[in-house]
Amino acid sequence: MDLIKAFTNEQLKETAPVLNIGDTVRIHNKIVEGTRERIQMFEGTIIAKHGGGISETFTVRRISYGVGVEKTFPVHSPNVVKVDIIRSGKVRRAKLYYIRKKVGKASKVKEQIL
Repeated sequence: MDLIKAFTNEQLKETAPVLNIGDTVRIHNKIVEGTRERIQMFEGTIIAKHGGGISETFTVRRISYGVGVEKTFPVHSPNVVKVDIIRSGKVRRAKLYYIRKKVGKASKVKEQIL
C-alpha cells in the first residue's frame, strides 16, 4: 500500500490550480501528434468537479459551431500545462448540468464580483 501512496504523491502537481464551479477557464492542453507536440487551448465553463487526490477531474463545457462540447480534464495530468481563470462564476449548485438544456444567453453564468 505504501508503494501506491508513494507513487501517487510523486505524480501530484505542487501547485494545483484553484478551480471553482462556474468559473470560465482557458486550459492549455498538450497534444502529441506522431513525433510533434503542440499546445491546444480549450476555453469554457466548469460545470462539474469529481474525485480527489490524484484522480481529481473537472468538466468544461463550451459551444463550438452551435454544438455543445464537453471535455473532462485531470487536474494533476502532465498534459494539462496551464489553467487560466478568465472570470469567476456566481453559482448555487455543485453541478451545473442544467446548462446543457439552456441556449444562448440563458446558458451564461453570472460573474462573481469580489
